[in-house]
Amino acid sequence: MPDGLLQHALIAVTAATVTAGVTPLVARLARRLGALDTPSDGRRVHRDAVPTLGGLAMLAGLLVALVVAALLGGPFEALFTSTSEPLALLVGGLVIVLVGVADDLVGLPPTVKLAGQIVAALGVVLFGMQLVYVWVPGVDVVALSPDLGLPLTIIALVAMINAVNLIDGLDGLAAGVSVIAAVAFFLFASATEGSGLVEGIPTSATLVAAIVAGVGVGFLVHNWHPARIFMGDTGAMLLGLLLGTAGVSYIGRTTAPSNTDFYGSIPLLVPVLVLAIPFLDSAFAIVRRALQRKPLATGDLGHLHHLLLAFGHSHRRAVLVLYYWSALLAFGSVGPVFVPLVRLLPWLLVAAGIGLALTALGARVGLAEDGDQTVPARDRTTA
Repeated sequence: MPDGLLQHALIAVTAATVTAGVTPLVARLARRLGALDTPSDGRRVHRDAVPTLGGLAMLAGLLVALVVAALLGGPFEALFTSTSEPLALLVGGLVIVLVGVADDLVGLPPTVKLAGQIVAALGVVLFGMQLVYVWVPGVDVVALSPDLGLPLTIIALVAMINAVNLIDGLDGLAAGVSVIAAVAFFLFASATEGSGLVEGIPTSATLVAAIVAGVGVGFLVHNWHPARIFMGDTGAMLLGLLLGTAGVSYIGRTTAPSNTDFYGSIPLLVPVLVLAIPFLDSAFAIVRRALQRKPLATGDLGHLHHLLLAFGHSHRRAVLVLYYWSALLAFGSVGPVFVPLVRLLPWLLVAAGIGLALTALGARVGLAEDGDQTVPARDRTTA
């Protein structure tokens, strides 16, 4: 059992409870401000205007969870007394939420939104959280200079922000995938903690993963189809930033491979692997729009969730299919920490076969489940 498991569970429950409790208040605020996602084009599947800005409730969950962690001490005491990582989380989180609120209210131009994401990532770096070491397979540990570590950290964080933002296209999808990624990363970080980290420097990785899992579950109470509120860019970008900081905090201080042969070769890929579905979706979107000579920020109907709906899956079934593949890739990626890869691989292949069957055979079955129509999915993102 990981050290401090009960304390981490308490943090997750706190984040979930606060987020679930505050979300209805945020929905009322969004309606008063006119922050509504109105079905106005063929890409929308919801029939009524739905309040957005749900990320504000997630921010409340984050803030209260950090306060509780600071008061608890125990496994979090060194983090709060000897590092500035909690402050980096606060600064980055507040900045990205401000950018998200502005985008949800007035719709920022893509370049302005990207600039805001960079500022948020820069805030995280300036307050002490950035890549310090990089393990390059076949080369050994490479110590990054501040001049190199800063841009690499910003690129990594902005990539994570947009990966989660791009997959926020169906009710419950971004929140659920983020929860899956956070749980998988928490298990990995807990099991390998201390195996390659710089001695004496605590990491916020497990704390952040617990918070992300908590706020995601709390928000799903209101965001599961049919959603009563959307997280908006406010929430999607906050989740992406938090998951990115967890990865930077943990992986960026690894001075040696982790305690398994598998991760000894690819430790840097763990944050990417647990978010494989959003990253694959983002990569496909970039290639697709480049081939079509369209701006990268242009919305379209080619995302994975769009394809599942076009294939005949219902709204809920499409989300569950993507949950399945996300869980398979995330837990399959961290599985070798607990089970030798040679023993794990056959089970992963069987699970992949089941996933293919569910994806292919379950398509038409879902049509009658929740009254969804086979129209293109609502795209709540701007990309």
